[in-house]
Amino acid sequence: MASIFSTLKDDTLAAFDTLGSRAADFVHPTLRLGVTGLSRAGKTVFISSLVHNLLNGGRLPVFEAMRSGRVSKIRLEPQPDDAIARFQYEDHIAALVRDRIWPDSTRAIAQLRLTIDYESASGWNRMFSPGTLSVDIVDYPGEWLLDLPLLSQDFRTFSAGTLARADIGLRRDLARDWLALTAAHPATGEAREADARALAERFTAYLRACRADGRSLYTLPPGRFLMPGDLEGSPALTFAPLADLPEGRAPKGSLFAMMERRYEAYKTHVVKPFFREHFARLDRQIVLIDALQAINRGAESLADLENALTDVLACFRAGTNSFLSSLVTRRIDKVLIAATKADHLHHESHDRLEAITRRLVQRAVERIGGSGAGLEVMALASVRATREATVDHGGQALPVIVGTPIAGEKINGEVFDGRRKTAIFPGDLPADPDALFRPGTEGLDPGVSFVRFRPPHIEETGGGLKLSVPHIRLDRAMQYLIGDRLA
Repeated sequence: MASIFSTLKDDTLAAFDTLGSRAADFVHPTLRLGVTGLSRAGKTVFISSLVHNLLNGGRLPVFEAMRSGRVSKIRLEPQPDDAIARFQYEDHIAALVRDRIWPDSTRAIAQLRLTIDYESASGWNRMFSPGTLSVDIVDYPGEWLLDLPLLSQDFRTFSAGTLARADIGLRRDLARDWLALTAAHPATGEAREADARALAERFTAYLRACRADGRSLYTLPPGRFLMPGDLEGSPALTFAPLADLPEGRAPKGSLFAMMERRYEAYKTHVVKPFFREHFARLDRQIVLIDALQAINRGAESLADLENALTDVLACFRAGTNSFLSSLVTRRIDKVLIAATKADHLHHESHDRLEAITRRLVQRAVERIGGSGAGLEVMALASVRATREATVDHGGQALPVIVGTPIAGEKINGEVFDGRRKTAIFPGDLPADPDALFRPGTEGLDPGVSFVRFRPPHIEETGGGLKLSVPHIRLDRAMQYLIGDRLA
């Protein structure tokens, strides 16, 4: 019963928030765009490149409002939410353009407001529309999104699911130390703070090991254990799943009771505020995926990414917004799933990368498609770090990509210094996406496919930048996400 009232309370608060923001939209039209993705998918780079290309007249032929000349002015404005950190666009673009280093990844929620003055393509709309749209870009870690399914799980369900995953494939070895400590602490034993802290620390170490580059596993809730921020060390982050839970209510004073209480506190004080104050207010959503990294790690990593994406996309309030329903609830009416780092492949393989990405989100696509919301899948590179070329190989023209590997990267035993360019044959993705998901598939050659490149050199003149940040299909993403609101 308590959970029902809690849900009603949350929905009521969300309805009041939506009603207030919709009233403001009549005066100042606004679209809230959520940008997320699991670790190292390129969220910071995507936002920085999008804003830079809009502000600096980038090459955006598919973005119709810009191509047709209907956009008169684009500017950054103070963000509307003073309690949320500003996305530090200037620092990130300086790192990309001036220093040629990739900016720091998303660690917490951040926001940026971009306002576009435009002329509607419709004469009727020009009579009534102010011709101004503010796009509030909300950047948040995908790991936080993985927490939303916990809202419908009690501690018993959470423990059972986490323990079951820990006994599969790569996780089995990574979880050995944590599971051994868990076995030594019966759920019905006395609650001790030192035991809770030791279990939480060992559990967190297991989650971090799963996320490491060499494993690339993705289904890792609770997400704040990996990105605790100012909650580090708090009781709400000092819990762990337990084994062999007894039937019925947790005995008073037991470890079970302590962990259950802290798990519920995590949901109440961490997950619910994120859902109500940020996630439930989004209009459009882009989910960035580093599918190439998962492909390179093999079938188990791909299957784990598929499960994580299914859980993530199931949390979206996807659907169409009628005039009346939109006054009390926001629904995400467009979702874009974007496979990043397309510049690591020759363009001939981009269609195959998109097909693999569609296979990854197949289950979620069926659900979102049934809701009436739009969903698109594409391969893109927010910042194109390579160019394409051909080399002669035994009398045969071989398609390659050319770029500057990051210092320390290795190719066939050669270590690069971060200054010298090189040509790489990235290989071909399989025509049949299912071939990568078959158990035992070991992925592609990690020494070739996933060399990390430095951002490209951008020419400058005395008056500033001469060229905007190069990209692949960023304009297509813009058109899908906001193009209709500028019609």
